[in-house]
Amino acid sequence: MSRTFIISRTDSIGDVVLTLPVAGVLRGLYPDARILFLGSAYTEEVVRACTHVDGFLNWDEWKGLDPDDQIRTLISTGADTFIHVFPRKEIAWLAKRAGIETRIGTTNRGYHWPTCNKLVRLSRRHSPYHEAQLNLKLLTGLGALPLYPLEEIAGLYGFTRIAPLDPSWRALLDPTRFNLIIHPRSKGSAREWGLHNFGELIGMLPTDRYSVFLTGTAAEGKELGALLRQHPSVTDLTGRMTLAQFISFIAHADGLLAASTGPLHMAAALGIHAIGLYAPMRPIHPGRWAPIGPGAKVLVSEKVCDACRKTMDCACMRDIPPGSVKEVLDFVHLDLQPRR
Repeated sequence: MSRTFIISRTDSIGDVVLTLPVAGVLRGLYPDARILFLGSAYTEEVVRACTHVDGFLNWDEWKGLDPDDQIRTLISTGADTFIHVFPRKEIAWLAKRAGIETRIGTTNRGYHWPTCNKLVRLSRRHSPYHEAQLNLKLLTGLGALPLYPLEEIAGLYGFTRIAPLDPSWRALLDPTRFNLIIHPRSKGSAREWGLHNFGELIGMLPTDRYSVFLTGTAAEGKELGALLRQHPSVTDLTGRMTLAQFISFIAHADGLLAASTGPLHMAAALGIHAIGLYAPMRPIHPGRWAPIGPGAKVLVSEKVCDACRKTMDCACMRDIPPGSVKEVLDFVHLDLQPRR
């Protein structure tokens, strides 16, 4: 009898991308298993792009049900194993009350002790390991390795079930230039490099060698108005694409530059040049949150960053010189192979 797993991660896009290797390892260990993913509605297109996942469970719909209907809905999945990658008290109790046979959680959440019957000793905040490696430690009782090298994790995403790119978006990409997506904002999920730095960098990029696209939400697009007016050659894509089309556009581009955001991790998983800008502060440093992929690179200040700990305005990150970012872009530009 084949097994049915539920991977539960109901937070943001970047976190979900770094959880997809959990599905990849499960698929390798249990080729005939059914793998479901419980997530927030706005991450659905990310999960559906993963070839290792057989179905998406919408937590935003489930949490609106009454408790008995939640239990019945979970039972109807036929799941025998529930993996709490992102711990939530209400979901832990739901899996318990639904009688899921194997319920995996971490020891450092008090509510996991009465709700989970497989506990993994795992502390993320002070760990020396990457987030994706920590996620995979939850599978050790299922036959997974104690630790996966980052190079191996890069091959476990299965992030290849990509929607066809609409011809109108595809026409914007120039096969004779390096198509660079710049995602300046983070919706408060990460320290930011600053619009002044992005503007200075864009001014350094020769327009005959680079096609630059700015992405973000519609609200973020309004904040980028001055930057766009300063650089009229830049294409504004903020708020214009569905998530599925954005994923496809990233897959067809050559590189993406951003702070530690969902688009950066999607770019790394898609195998393009993903260039991340990071603060050197634990636990948000690249050792924990760097993009993982064959084209992933990070820039980070080599300094102690404790003065920025209580503010999102990070001087240490702003101190990364635009010239240094351009050097990295020029290097990967030379390495570019035609892919379209």
